[in-house]
Amino acid sequence: MYDDLDLTQAVSTRISHDLIGNIGAVSNAVELLEEGDMDFLPDIKSILNTSSSVLSARLKFFRMAFGLDNSNLENLAIIEQTCAAYLQTIGNRNTPIELSFRLKSPAFGRWAMLGVMIVADALVKGGKIEVEDDGQRLVIATVGAALSAEKVSQMSKIVQGQQPDNLAFYAPLLYLCHNVSLPGRSLRLLDSQGLALLVE
Repeated sequence: MYDDLDLTQAVSTRISHDLIGNIGAVSNAVELLEEGDMDFLPDIKSILNTSSSVLSARLKFFRMAFGLDNSNLENLAIIEQTCAAYLQTIGNRNTPIELSFRLKSPAFGRWAMLGVMIVADALVKGGKIEVEDDGQRLVIATVGAALSAEKVSQMSKIVQGQQPDNLAFYAPLLYLCHNVSLPGRSLRLLDSQGLALLVE
C-alpha cells in the first residue's frame, strides 16, 4: 500500500511534530534569558527543566522504536523504563497513563514500543496500557480507558489495508504493520472491550 519513501516521510513528520512544541519552548526560554530580565528566571528554569525532560524521554523512545538495531532492545528493563518515561510526556498529573509491562521476549521489544505509542494515541485522557506476550504472540491493550472513536476507526482502516485520513499521525501503526509483515506475522486490532493490538 505504501512504498518506503511514503513510510519514511510519514515517520519523519510524526516525530518532528511530537518534538517541535518543546523545542519551541526551549527556544523561547533562551530568548528570555538573553533579554536579561531576571524576574522571569524561575519560569525559565521550569520551562527548560520540563522541556528538556520531555525531549530526552521522547528522543530515546523514538530512537529505539524507529531507529536501526539498538542493543537496548535486548534489555526488557530498559524497554519498560523507556515506554513508561514516554507515557509520562503525554499524560499529566490528573490523568496519567499507567503501564503494566509483562514482556518476556526481547524479540517483541520494538513491536511492544510501537504498540504502546499507537494505543496511547487513541486515549482521550489517561488510562492504563497492558503489554504482555506468551512467547508466541504479543498483546498491547487498554484497560478501563476512554478512547477516541474516530482514531480507533482510522486505526482499523489501516490494519485492513486502507489509507487513513492523516498519514503522518498514524505513522507508528503503518510502521508496525510494515515491520510485522516482514517475518510473516499478522497484526489484528480488537476494539470490543477497549482497544487491543494483537501480533501473532
